[in-house]
Amino acid sequence: MGLKPSIQSSQLTEDEVQLHSELHSAVNDALSHRRPILHHLNADSSWLLQIPRPANAVKHGGRFYFNVLIDPWLKGPQSDVASWFSKQWHAIESKFGSIAEVETLAGEIESLSAEAGIQRVKSKNDSKTTGGRAAIDVVAISHEFTDHCHKETLLEVHPDVPIIATEKAAELISSWSHFRTVLTTPTFTGPSPDWRQMSLSPLPTWISISRITSSTDRLYYHSALLISFNSLAGQSQSSDSNISDAAEAVIYTPHGVTASSLSIAAEASPPLSVLAFLHGLHDVALSPAQQLNLGGHNGLAAQRILKAKYWVGTHDEQKRGRGVVSFFLKRKIITIEDALGEEKRRRKELQNGSNGNSATKSINKLSNDLLNDFEDARFAELANGESRVLE
Repeated sequence: MGLKPSIQSSQLTEDEVQLHSELHSAVNDALSHRRPILHHLNADSSWLLQIPRPANAVKHGGRFYFNVLIDPWLKGPQSDVASWFSKQWHAIESKFGSIAEVETLAGEIESLSAEAGIQRVKSKNDSKTTGGRAAIDVVAISHEFTDHCHKETLLEVHPDVPIIATEKAAELISSWSHFRTVLTTPTFTGPSPDWRQMSLSPLPTWISISRITSSTDRLYYHSALLISFNSLAGQSQSSDSNISDAAEAVIYTPHGVTASSLSIAAEASPPLSVLAFLHGLHDVALSPAQQLNLGGHNGLAAQRILKAKYWVGTHDEQKRGRGVVSFFLKRKIITIEDALGEEKRRRKELQNGSNGNSATKSINKLSNDLLNDFEDARFAELANGESRVLE
C-alpha cells in the first residue's frame, strides 16, 4: 500500500480528523507487517529505502529500520564539467529539501512503528548526532555525475555515515575529506554469485550493496545498484544456506541497464527474490548513437527477466536545464501502456506472419507468458514525496 506523510495541524475539521485517524490506522497496519518502505524524496531519482532489521538486532536495542539513502540531490543546481556545458535544476521543489528533513522522516516512521506494536528495547544509539532523529545508516551512490553524487547535499550527511559508491564517485567523494568511510561498490559477478560476500564492513552481514554491470558498457553508464538483504536472518531453523540465507533485493538503475545483464540475479546462490526494480520510463538520448536513459521498452524487457514484485519509475523528472548539452537532449516520454502496447503489436506481427510455423508458435507462447508475468507485477509511479510499503 502507499504511505502518505502524517498530517500536522492544530485546526482540523471533524472530517479531516476522521480521515487522519483512518490514515494513521492504515499506516500502523502496514508497518506491523515488518516490510521495507520506499520513499521518493524528490520528483527525480533520490530515494530513502527503509529495510526492517532482523528481529535479533531490534531485540538488542537497534532501531527498527536500517536506512539506505540513495543518490541524494535535494536542492540547488547540478553541473557536470562546467555550467556552460551542462547545468540543471529540479523543475519541482523537492518534498524533502535537506538531509535533516530526511532524518526527520525516518524518525517519524520509527515512532509510527512503535505505535504499531513493534516491541524493542530503546538504545542510546537510536539517534547519533541527529537531534533526536533516526540516523541514516549508509549512503549508496550509483554514478559520479552530480545529479546522483551531489556535493552540497552529501556534505549535509554526518561524516560518520559510510558511503558506498562506484569507483569514480568514491574517488570524488574521498577528495572532499568529509566522510570517514568511503567504499567502492563491489561488482556482482561470477558463477553463482553470493550476495553475502558483497557485504562490506561496516554494513551488518545481513545486507549488501553491489553493482550489476554490462560487459558492453565499459563506462558503466548503464549499470545498476543491487541492494540485497535478509530481514529474517537468524530465524530459520534450516541448515541449508539456500533456505536460511535467501534474500530479497531492490535493484536501482536510474539510466537503465541492458536487460540481459540482469540475468545474473537469477544465478545468485543463496537465491535472491527481486522485490523492487527502479527503472525509468522516459527514453532520453543525445543522438541516435548516444542513448542516456534506456526507457520503458528496456524496462519491460528487464522486468521479463527479473519478475520483480514492483517496478518503480525513477529519474523521469523533466528538469530545467541550460548549457550546450540541453540543446541536444531528446526526450521521448513512454508510458507503461506504450511499452505494453508495443509488445502486443510485435506479438500480433509474429502471429500474422507465422503461417503455422512451429518455431513462431513457440515464440508467441513465450510472448504471452511474459506479458502475463508482467501483469502480475505492480507498476508504481511514486510522485515527489510519496512512499510505498513493499509488501
